[in-house]
Amino acid sequence: MSAGGIIVVTGSAGLVGAEASRYFAGQGYRIVGIDNDMRASFFGERASTRWAADRLREQCPDYTHLSIDIRDREAVDRVFREYRGAIAAVVHTAAQPSHDWAAREPLTDFAVNATGTLHLLESYRDHAPEASFLYTSTNKVYGDRPNSLDLREKETRYEAYLEDGSLHPGIDETMSVDRSLHSLFGVSKLAADLLVQEYGRYFGLNTVCFRGGCLTGGGHSGAEMHGFLSYLMQCVASGREYRVYGYEGKQVRDNIHSLDLVRAFHEYLRNPRPARVYNIGGGRRSNCSVREAIAAGEERLGKRLRQVYMENHRIGDHRWYISSLESFRADYPRWEPLHTLDRIYDSVCRGVVERLGA
Repeated sequence: MSAGGIIVVTGSAGLVGAEASRYFAGQGYRIVGIDNDMRASFFGERASTRWAADRLREQCPDYTHLSIDIRDREAVDRVFREYRGAIAAVVHTAAQPSHDWAAREPLTDFAVNATGTLHLLESYRDHAPEASFLYTSTNKVYGDRPNSLDLREKETRYEAYLEDGSLHPGIDETMSVDRSLHSLFGVSKLAADLLVQEYGRYFGLNTVCFRGGCLTGGGHSGAEMHGFLSYLMQCVASGREYRVYGYEGKQVRDNIHSLDLVRAFHEYLRNPRPARVYNIGGGRRSNCSVREAIAAGEERLGKRLRQVYMENHRIGDHRWYISSLESFRADYPRWEPLHTLDRIYDSVCRGVVERLGA
């Protein structure tokens, strides 16, 4: 796939969207970014992404920012009609990303995550069917099914094992999405995930779902309800109280830097295939428990975290989730994450210090 066309990036001021915009602009693409800063509406001004949108305008001369709500079918379609014939790819990262918030406003959550995705898919099919459609899905499509693994409590974390007693290598795409507790957020994201797959299978379009673990990096505007590492490091740096929700802080997540995820996007664009689904995250190389992340943040920022323990865990929360990367690596063997867990910690802490001046 040769550079020079247009890539439409939704959620372009968010963590992954901004990373994708910068990266693909650097590859010679024109970027049309769609982002109306709903994150500030979801989580408050501290989580606003306006700063990231301003930075993109400064850094990327060929970046066009459109403050459009993807729930607005006509507005979305106007964008695709305007750039018809020039669109090389759609990178869809816009979302309502929180379990807890979705339970407060299910209609808004579903409208953004599922119906908004359908609007984009229809405009893509009508105006840019030769392009590729990349969707940032989530491991929450599996609901709480990962909690049925053989999980054993260790000193600082839970660990998962196979029947033969060896460490579990990570969750792959064969895990069932049925008969589990998803949260309403997980349901809306799964609905969108299935839509993206179906447009690939039914219409023969180049669509792909990346079911991410914890997506992170220095550009994350973390909030308590979303953005685990970013929000935790903000609390360490600022002295704000941090609430640990259940499992004694031993719940495990794998973490992938946003740049490594975007590099995976690029590999797909070089050789797109219809209706692909990939689990993507830090894998066995980059994962941590909440306890371990707290210790890492305190060490790097030189401050003690003010924390309070909440007995009840979040509904549907995973005790352990580590992604298997084997499916993606089998199809795209050139890709390898560049960021170790230590580099991710350093990146997140630098971003927090830069924005807070801490």
